[in-house]
Amino acid sequence: MSDEKTITELIERWVAAIRATDLDGVLAGHADDIVMFDVPPPQDGVRGIDAYRETWPPFFDWIRSGSVFELVQAEVTAGADTAYAHLLLRCGSPAALARHPGHRLRITLGLCKEAGRWLIAHEHHSFPLTDAAESEREIRDLHDSWFAATAAKDLDALMAPIATDVVSYEHETPLAYTGRDQVREVCRRGLEAGAGEVTWQVPDLTVVTDGDLAVAWGLNRVRADGAPETWSRGTRVFRRAGGRWEMVHQHLSYPLEPATGEARTDLKP
Repeated sequence: MSDEKTITELIERWVAAIRATDLDGVLAGHADDIVMFDVPPPQDGVRGIDAYRETWPPFFDWIRSGSVFELVQAEVTAGADTAYAHLLLRCGSPAALARHPGHRLRITLGLCKEAGRWLIAHEHHSFPLTDAAESEREIRDLHDSWFAATAAKDLDALMAPIATDVVSYEHETPLAYTGRDQVREVCRRGLEAGAGEVTWQVPDLTVVTDGDLAVAWGLNRVRADGAPETWSRGTRVFRRAGGRWEMVHQHLSYPLEPATGEARTDLKP
């Protein structure tokens, strides 16, 4: 078998492992001193197999939410002990790819041969720059996926776009919920609050984007079987990492009645 064919099959196995959220399969075929220049920070890259391993669990959550990661093209050039490959992949939510079917993730791989075995020693990932209008549509699509996941009581789908380092100011104490685990527990309680259907909408959602940052705000309308409809204020901050948006901050609140110091949960727009 030619070296080009061997490397192509290594790449195909790597892509298949990512699609299957198989961490061991993703790590296989990589050098211990791998250096990855990824779309998200750090600016100087991810260095070493241990650091490389830590980048994948959040991406796997995104894949499990229904996102697409498909190899479109791979071209390989191999020498005696070094090789490189450049790849094009379809990578994004189904809605985003339906709007922009030609959008691609670009990956360049550098490989070395050790003891007769090809290993990936370097990865460089990038997306083409996107305009503000497309970024706004992506944030609105993300909210639509949240609304659907709430109605379906699908906690995993609800958490897929949440950053690991998220900080959320919720309606209830404590002052802040820090990290995905704490926010997941709040979401779990919310989904289980009613025996029947729970729905969440933001009818007047406003979105502003700038590069890899976005802010969205509006009035949250929540309905649950057996409970009165409530409206509250919500602001959410997003960053784009690895070609996908993730929420890094959320601020929810009810208006305060100055005379009594109590939260007004009965107000409607």
